[in-house]
Amino acid sequence: MRALARFVTKRYKAVIVAWLAFFLIMAVFAIRLPSMLEGDGFRVDGEHSDVMDIVSDSFGMPAETMFLVFDQTSDEQIQTVLDAVGELGVTSDIVSPLDHPEQADTASKVSYALLHFDGDVESMSGVVSDIRKTIGNEPGITLTGASAISKDINTASQRDLMTAEAIGLPIAIIVLLFAFGTVVASFVPLIIGVVTVVSAFGILTILGGRFDLSIFVMNIIPMLGLALSIDFALLFISRYREERRTENIADSVTTTIRTAGRSVIFSAFCVFIGLGAMLLIRVDIFQNIAVGGMIVVGMAVLSSITLLPSVLLALGEKIDKWQLIKPKSTGEDGWRKFANQVIKRPILITIAALVLLGIALIPVKNMELTIPQIDSLPKSYDTRAAYELMEDTFGLGDQSSVYIIAEREGGWTDEDGLASMKSLEETLREDPLVDEVTTLFTASGIASPEEWTQANLVPEMKTQLEPVQEAFVQNEKLMVPVTLAADGTSDEAQDWVRNWAEKETEWNLLIGGQPKFNQEIFDEIWDKIGLVLAVILISTFFILMFAFRSVIIPLKAIVMNVIGLSATFGILVYIFQYGHFGIPAGTIALIIPVIVFSLVFGLSMDYEVFLISRMQEEYAKSFNNDKATVEGLATTSKVITSAALIMIVLTGAFAFTDVLPVKQIGVGIAIAVAIDATVIRLLLVPSLMKLFGKWNWWLPFGKGLYRSGNRHLEDK
Repeated sequence: MRALARFVTKRYKAVIVAWLAFFLIMAVFAIRLPSMLEGDGFRVDGEHSDVMDIVSDSFGMPAETMFLVFDQTSDEQIQTVLDAVGELGVTSDIVSPLDHPEQADTASKVSYALLHFDGDVESMSGVVSDIRKTIGNEPGITLTGASAISKDINTASQRDLMTAEAIGLPIAIIVLLFAFGTVVASFVPLIIGVVTVVSAFGILTILGGRFDLSIFVMNIIPMLGLALSIDFALLFISRYREERRTENIADSVTTTIRTAGRSVIFSAFCVFIGLGAMLLIRVDIFQNIAVGGMIVVGMAVLSSITLLPSVLLALGEKIDKWQLIKPKSTGEDGWRKFANQVIKRPILITIAALVLLGIALIPVKNMELTIPQIDSLPKSYDTRAAYELMEDTFGLGDQSSVYIIAEREGGWTDEDGLASMKSLEETLREDPLVDEVTTLFTASGIASPEEWTQANLVPEMKTQLEPVQEAFVQNEKLMVPVTLAADGTSDEAQDWVRNWAEKETEWNLLIGGQPKFNQEIFDEIWDKIGLVLAVILISTFFILMFAFRSVIIPLKAIVMNVIGLSATFGILVYIFQYGHFGIPAGTIALIIPVIVFSLVFGLSMDYEVFLISRMQEEYAKSFNNDKATVEGLATTSKVITSAALIMIVLTGAFAFTDVLPVKQIGVGIAIAVAIDATVIRLLLVPSLMKLFGKWNWWLPFGKGLYRSGNRHLEDK
């Protein structure tokens, strides 16, 4: 850190110029990022993906299907619209409700058309725009389906980002004004935050061609980048202004880089661990957030320890220009009195804090996790309304489709193969959850393998049956569509595909479809969550042990964080699942526990590092644990409280947005930070520091402050 401090103080003008050039270049790339975001990120390379590729490539099934939903629309209007869509040349097939009565409900005058697409379409987002332009503003006619929903979520996400920034940034400025008292000092962290986020977006755009980017990246990365950058800058500037009381500008910057800069790096390592651990879960959304998050955290650290000190050197005395609030000369006295009161009653305060967290934790036992579907969109979107109208009218939500690919050496069209096919059909029909099984027998109306063989001896019949055979049999592969009497998101449907995938049969079975997709997502998360937690907890322990030369402090930090996050999840269940504060009762998005835990566990360690680092400095001077606790809390509480408030404001602002998973993530982070900065950091930490005394600094090996403190007492 000394070398970095020397470099920055000597070449701060060059650093600013280099950052400005880098920022402008990245801004050019960042503008393109929204157009690269497609899909919600819920994709995993597995059996489902393989089966759907086989179904599309070998059996001619559409790569994607969207729906045109008609409500109170005449047959003439339906035909006109379908003809216009067909003329676009983007669909491989259109299945009209005029030709298929099962797609029309005469009582409600609701119907739907199926728009099939092959795998050659370059951009489904562009296709959605073209079809919507063709439809125009015709009332009662709506395009819906996966790609249309994804496009609307992308649009809503961008709008949500602007809404959150419009709410969060002005309040953050007010908090910074109260923290620093001057306009210039208050705006510097915002500048650093904007540079960090735009630069991260630019890098992500450059890397985006190598992997699919989730539309949720547009919200989560700025949320994390702005909050973290401003937090780091707040810590850095506060320490810099403290050093300016006794040192000149250059020396103050040098000292701040060596002290606050060190804390920033250790804090970033903790955040990196949480983000990096998500890479272990092979689901696109976790990969996206992990990579994007690591980029924005890296940029936040780099800008905080290079650009920020350079800006401070360039501003010089102007950092205190346009003072609006005069700082109190004894501003730390209130916090010092508070800290003294806390350590006077450590047992009582510890018990009270744990009881409070325990009450908040109770609803966790009822947490219901689901993969976000159409409910990610607000009800105001026609895409969601049309999809739900179609589901309710035709009961589509009560069933789900599964595609089974069975392989048999020697094929399926000989006598033994046909008998085996019939046996598979009958075995599936015997399953109580199976509503319908489609094979070449059911499709042709031929009841038995023997009748099929006989029919194929007649040339005219063979010609008629060849297309049916090709639809279900390709070489050694057999496709069997199965309809389950359960929603694809239900536990019953997921258990069914899991059991059939693991079942030992005479057939080599591969399974795809929505139930299999959901099952793979759930299983991938549950199978890896233990490893993710182990990586986060163990790595954090060793980093904090190295940082503070202590075993007790890292253990306390980890236990308190786990308790605080568990309480957060309980409150989330109370708000979103039980339905409170004007939010309708629903479920918690499957990604929320993983993302909130991984992000907040690292973010909350920021405050632990800020606070304990200062206590460590004080203890190294006096070897008085009580004094170190009080002084550490007194000198950092204002900064921690301001930083936490900014984090709460910037993430909590997403509570006023529309996309449900993003709303839950923003609210979850805000609640977790609020708990951490108040109950944990201001009550539990000082209480436990008092209770453990000098054992806080115990290290069983090497030279630690515990041994130094003992020697200090012996010398006295």
